[in-house]
Amino acid sequence: MAISASTDQSPDMNPQGATTHPVAALFEEVVGQEQAVTALRRASLQPVHAYLFRGASGNGGLAAAHGFAAALLCPDVGCGTCRTCRAALSGSDPDLHVIHRSGATLSVDDAHRLVTVAQHRPLQAPRQVVIVTDVHLGGRAAPALLKTLEEPPGATVFILLADDVTPDLATIASRCVEIAFPPVPRATMVDWLTGRGMTAEVAAVVADSSGGNPVRARVMIEDPEVAERAALWSSVPGQLTGNGVVAAELARGLLASAERAVEPLRVEHARELERLTEEAAAFGEKGLPGRKEITDRHQREERRWRTDALRAGLGALARTYRDRLIAQTTGSDAVADIHARAAAEAVALITDVTRALPRNPQESLLLQALLVRLGALAT
Repeated sequence: MAISASTDQSPDMNPQGATTHPVAALFEEVVGQEQAVTALRRASLQPVHAYLFRGASGNGGLAAAHGFAAALLCPDVGCGTCRTCRAALSGSDPDLHVIHRSGATLSVDDAHRLVTVAQHRPLQAPRQVVIVTDVHLGGRAAPALLKTLEEPPGATVFILLADDVTPDLATIASRCVEIAFPPVPRATMVDWLTGRGMTAEVAAVVADSSGGNPVRARVMIEDPEVAERAALWSSVPGQLTGNGVVAAELARGLLASAERAVEPLRVEHARELERLTEEAAAFGEKGLPGRKEITDRHQREERRWRTDALRAGLGALARTYRDRLIAQTTGSDAVADIHARAAAEAVALITDVTRALPRNPQESLLLQALLVRLGALAT
C-alpha cells in the first residue's frame, strides 16, 4: 500500500498537540524528498512492522532509512543528538542491521542472514531495525523474505529498498507500507547544488547528468571533468562524417571519459573502507568483518556508475539533437523538414542504445555502430 504525507498535522506535534520528535535533522542528507520525510517522521510515532522504500538507488532511500532507524531506536524518539541517533545514522548501532546482496541478486546465504538477524532480540532499544537493499533483485531470497514478513518477529521493523515494484515483488510489497522516492526535480537539484557552492552553469550540467539522483550528483561535485564531459558528448554531431574510423576514434574518447567519471566514486569508496576499518578497530576487531562483501559491492557500484556516465552522455547527445530538431522545425522549406526528420531519427537511435546499454557487454561496438548511423544521417 502506498503512503503519502498529508499536511493537516505537523510531524512535530502529537494528536494532543504536544511537541514530539523525530527532529528534521535526522533526514538532512535526504534531498528533495519532503513528502517521504514528512511521512516517515509521522510513521516513527506508531511504526508498523515493514516498509518498502521505492526509488532508484541514490534518490534518498538509504539515507532516509538510516534517519528513520534513528527515530525508531532513539530512547527519545529521534532527538538527533544522542549516541543512538549518531550510531544509527552512521550504521554502527547494534540494533540496526543493514543487509546488502553479496552477488548479482540476493542469494540464499543473504536470505539465511536475513532470517537469522530477524530472530535476534534487541540489545539496547525496545526494537531492532533491519534494512535490506536491492530487494528488486530478490532472486532466490524472495520466498524467505516473504515468509519472514508474513510471520514478523514482534520486535523487528523491516525497511526494504527497491528500485521498483516488479511483478515478483508485488506480494512482498503488499505486506509493507510503501513510500516513494522519485527522482529529484531538476530545479530542486540545481538549487541544492548552487547552495553547495557550485556555479549555476555547472550545477545545470550536473543536474542534467545525474538524472535526479542526489548521490550521483554529490559525487559529481568532486569531478573536475563533469562540464567538460557533457561538452564532449554535445560536440559529437559536429564531428561525425559517416566514416567508421572517425566513429571508432570518437567512441574510444567517449568511453575513456566515462571511465574517468568513476574516479571520484573510487575515492569515496576508499574513504568508506578507511572509516569502516577504523570503526571496526575501535570495537576491538583485528580486521574489517565482511571486507570482501564490501569491496564486491564497491565494484558493482563502480560498474553501474560507469554505465550511468554513459547514459548521461547519451542523454546530452540526445538533447543536442532535440535542440537541432526544435531549431529546424521553425522553417517551412523542404530542407528544414529533411533535417528535422533526421534529428528525430537520431534521437530515436540514441534512445534505443540507451535502453540496450545495461544488457550489452560490447559497449565499444554498440557505441561505434550508433555513431556510424548518426554520421550517415548527417551526410
